[in-house]
Amino acid sequence: MRDPRSAIEFARLQKDAAEEALKDFLRIPSVSTLPEHKEDMQRAAEWLSSQLEQLGFDQVAILPTAGHPVVYGEHMKAGASAPTILFYGHYDVQPADPLELWESEPFDPQLRGENLYARGASDMKGQVVAHLQALEAMLETGELPVNLKYMVEGEEEIGSPSLEAFIREHSDRLDCDFCLNADGGILGADLPSITYALRGLAYFELHVEGPDHDLHSGQFGGVVANPANVLARLIAGMHDADGKITLPGFYDQVRELSTDERAALSQLPQPDSWWQDQTGAPALWGEAGYSSTERAAARPTLDVNGLLSGFTGTGGKTVLPAKAMAKISMRLVPDQDPDSVHAALRSYLDRNTPDSVRWNLEMLASCRPGMVERDSDAVHAAVQALEAVWGKAPLFKREGGTVPVVGMIKDMLNVDSMMLGFGLPDDNLHAPNEKFHLPTFHRGIETFIRFTFEIAG
Repeated sequence: MRDPRSAIEFARLQKDAAEEALKDFLRIPSVSTLPEHKEDMQRAAEWLSSQLEQLGFDQVAILPTAGHPVVYGEHMKAGASAPTILFYGHYDVQPADPLELWESEPFDPQLRGENLYARGASDMKGQVVAHLQALEAMLETGELPVNLKYMVEGEEEIGSPSLEAFIREHSDRLDCDFCLNADGGILGADLPSITYALRGLAYFELHVEGPDHDLHSGQFGGVVANPANVLARLIAGMHDADGKITLPGFYDQVRELSTDERAALSQLPQPDSWWQDQTGAPALWGEAGYSSTERAAARPTLDVNGLLSGFTGTGGKTVLPAKAMAKISMRLVPDQDPDSVHAALRSYLDRNTPDSVRWNLEMLASCRPGMVERDSDAVHAAVQALEAVWGKAPLFKREGGTVPVVGMIKDMLNVDSMMLGFGLPDDNLHAPNEKFHLPTFHRGIETFIRFTFEIAG
């Protein structure tokens, strides 16, 4: 296996050029959700495709979707025996509002201390540029030791509505051994870490209806069932006193945490006091028998996200409402799937809803959980790369949130995703004064180089 040191030395000599490339990309206000930035989205796609062309990629194209395009390119010169990696990223960013809270213009990158401030710096143009710089260093000092495909979309910040159809249409082109997803982060500038699991999602809207119109609670209270009361009882019954979800069969597919996983998660710098400080809650709550970190990242949940019924204005109105509605989300863990928990929720409602009301349940969104096994080649390569760059073994963590593309790629391409990114918890993602820590940016470049050589070996 070729030694990565020459590529790393090249990257270290190109630090200023790497930062200038990042600034160029950040100056493009590629805000996917705002129609007035459609031309900027095209400019960002063209900037990225030109980078791939300069690196000698083949089949470089800005491929259309129903929304914003996907940038594609491939570098398939390492031979059939080398692994084929699909790199995933996104070039779109969140709106910069509220503008008055920015200390500098959001699309005019500014260096303050060790941080570069601009919208998209961490999420995720900085991550994309770090990988591009790693590729340049490797290609300028030799051949790329892996086969590589690039898929960088322009709609991640609006939920990737066109990506599923794109992957389905181009599944042959996207064939690979695994996906490298750089849309992630580490626990701290001096705390390298690997996210090996993400929770999935099932999101529902539940409607409960009683009388055919709102009624006077004095005239009809006690005669007909109040849908708001029924909905409140149904929701209350979805957990027991120990915080366990009561839906029949809900835990049947849940993969239990192993002893070594629990030991690894206990090493994260997130004691109960950390969770309480982050939330401002008067006390913590959750499923008995698990730590706060395990509850937040490695156990399934059921939460009410919204409630609506009856009169909610100022003052009083003695109404018996005709209907009530709740929005309910479930975070899923391996090996749960959205259809199974959907069936569990329906079964619970069938068993517990009285005949005095009608109910209707709709699943609005879903995503499978994602997990890459900790003894996989990709994780071993990431461990070796991070330890070589940071001088310490990385921590293993699971994320409580959901990244829909991970589930899509698993379902449609049947490959796992390796999450390897270098954002920091205080990077102000989606908020004013978003930033990227430049020493971590450069460490990220070196990590991508070492990871590529490790996985090739």
